[in-house]
Amino acid sequence: MRLRRLLTRVALAGPLALSPLLVPAPLRATTTCERDGAIVMGRYWLNNDIEAPAGSGWQCLWDNWRTRTAIGWGTSWSWSGRPDTVKAFASSVLGWRWGWKASTGGLPTRLSDDQDVKTAWRYQAPRSGSFAVAYDLWLHDVAKPGADSTPTDEVLVWTYRSGGAEPLGTKVGTVSVGGDGWDLYEGEKGWQIYTFVRTTNTSSVKLDLGDFLDYLRSNLGLSPAKYLSGVAAGAEVFTGSGQLNTTSYFTSIARR
Repeated sequence: MRLRRLLTRVALAGPLALSPLLVPAPLRATTTCERDGAIVMGRYWLNNDIEAPAGSGWQCLWDNWRTRTAIGWGTSWSWSGRPDTVKAFASSVLGWRWGWKASTGGLPTRLSDDQDVKTAWRYQAPRSGSFAVAYDLWLHDVAKPGADSTPTDEVLVWTYRSGGAEPLGTKVGTVSVGGDGWDLYEGEKGWQIYTFVRTTNTSSVKLDLGDFLDYLRSNLGLSPAKYLSGVAAGAEVFTGSGQLNTTSYFTSIARR
């Protein structure tokens, strides 16, 4: 009952935090706490990706509202166990994330097509726990990957981190992308992983995610023949309890 009341308050609060230019149509909140549970929200879909390889706990997510281009949603969690392992990544997804569950939203797109990947995200992050608020970009060498298609690369963009959360791999330098400073890490877990960690936390971002792909193409040899197949945005949780409220979010793919 306490969780139900909490979700109701979040659902009512979401539209009030929007720009006056957006007039959301209210939704009746749908909630899932199931592993790999999904909620379709127009061209996006919410994904409750629970990994928990060395820990115990739970994670839930829910929808709040949507317009034709933007959404509001939330996730809450409580995890314990090894602090160096990711337990779950609840996110909103455009395109592919180990399968397709909504309209593609302009994905996949070949990197050589030089598309803009414009995004804006406003959220309220918890004040405790070990987690990262992150974008998760998936790359493949085929135009339309299936649910079991192994990616060639994964590009993470951490806009907020807490509690000593550390990305996979080794730090290779501090770089400037989109006018902000980012610590860049490089690692591997069956595919290549690049993680850009913002040098200062923020609760509101406006980015062209294509700039991060351009940086990797120009400086680390990322092939322009690869395809961007999916863009996710959510909470990568290591340990602790908390709640991430997305007051407004959109991502769009368009030719430059």
